[in-house]
Amino acid sequence: MKHLFRIADGVIFAVTACLSGIVLLYPRLWIMAPFFVMLFLLLNVFPSPYNLKFKSFRLRVCAEGTDLLISFLIGTVITSAAHITAAFLVMTEHPVKFAISCLTAVLVLSVAFWNGIIRVYVTSVQLGLKIRIIGLLCGLIPIAHLFALAKIISVCGTEAEFENDKLLLNEQRSADCICRTKYPILLVHGVFFRDYKYLNYWGRIPDELKKNGAVIFYGNHQSAVSVADSGVELTERIKAIVKETGCEKVNVIAHSKGGLDCRYAISCCGADQYIASLTTVNTPHRGCLFADYLLKKIPESVKNSIAGTYNATLRRLGDSNPDFMSSVYDLTDERCKAFNESVKDSPSVYYQSIGSRLNRATNGQFPLNFTYHIAKHYDGPNDGLVSESSFRWGANYTFLTTKGRRGISHGDVIDLNRENIKGFDVREFYVQLVSGLRQKGF
Repeated sequence: MKHLFRIADGVIFAVTACLSGIVLLYPRLWIMAPFFVMLFLLLNVFPSPYNLKFKSFRLRVCAEGTDLLISFLIGTVITSAAHITAAFLVMTEHPVKFAISCLTAVLVLSVAFWNGIIRVYVTSVQLGLKIRIIGLLCGLIPIAHLFALAKIISVCGTEAEFENDKLLLNEQRSADCICRTKYPILLVHGVFFRDYKYLNYWGRIPDELKKNGAVIFYGNHQSAVSVADSGVELTERIKAIVKETGCEKVNVIAHSKGGLDCRYAISCCGADQYIASLTTVNTPHRGCLFADYLLKKIPESVKNSIAGTYNATLRRLGDSNPDFMSSVYDLTDERCKAFNESVKDSPSVYYQSIGSRLNRATNGQFPLNFTYHIAKHYDGPNDGLVSESSFRWGANYTFLTTKGRRGISHGDVIDLNRENIKGFDVREFYVQLVSGLRQKGF
């Protein structure tokens, strides 16, 4: 049905665009002009009744923008064909009228185009900065601008439908509260990040979990200190949550180095009595060989300079005592081997793990597209940072990737880039993960 509306809109845009030329040649038909002009204006405000199905205003505007761009393309094809035909029939006899008709057609179609492109640029999340810039740069390049426009239409159309389906799904199951676990969820970030109020490390995942009944807390620990120091911080944080809420325990989901921090907290800081389950996500349980290599190759002066700059910057951003080098050394193959020998799992905590693979370096955001090749050389298949062989820990292991060239990176697995990946719905994955904890009684 939506395709019929788009075709109809495109035809109306084309008729309106050609109308000036028709009226100039056949003045008696001027009476048709107001009707098509009003219809054209109406369609620019309300392109299709099909879009009433969208549950949010943003998605509705994004879908309408997509419809306008498709209708613009249809109208452009019809209008171009009409004017090419007219060029052979009337241009020599009525050159001025033909020129006016062409100019009017361009102006009319431009209204539809800019209406559509502004709508999608303002409302789309998935376009991102990259596609927006490509669209702007290719706008005046013949042929290239068609490919850019096709990409924009594809991304925005898919986004509107996908996000609306998610809204409908959450609406249908809202009463079930499938993520309302016995114990609240504590999300623990990895190295070189902090828990900011307006820039969530976990992307859209926490909101999706809350919509399905979850109670969420964050680690709020420093971005880069040793595993032992992070373990102490997290233990104090968990104790504070338990005391504040009376929840007795928490379910921890920890990403990257955060998984090692939590294992240390459980085994060495007494946090085991406050933790029901630990789910580690892309954690380097067996370290990273490429980290060993880099630390041996990089001159001490360079390492100290990097560490000094990082520590000074993070102190200004809220860390009390950041320690860049300690956090990096604790991720090496050598340190993790020693860690696994001395830090034993607690029998009272349920452990499970998740890992993913990035299939091609170019599909990882910087710097993962750079580190992927180094990690692959030393550690084999990886997520752009950590090897597949390092992820598995605990009673249950889930491995994630996608078909084809995309894969799932170290950042994708926590929705760091807020990207909808074909073949992997990261938000629904976590909904089912937490639902699974609920079914286990946690």
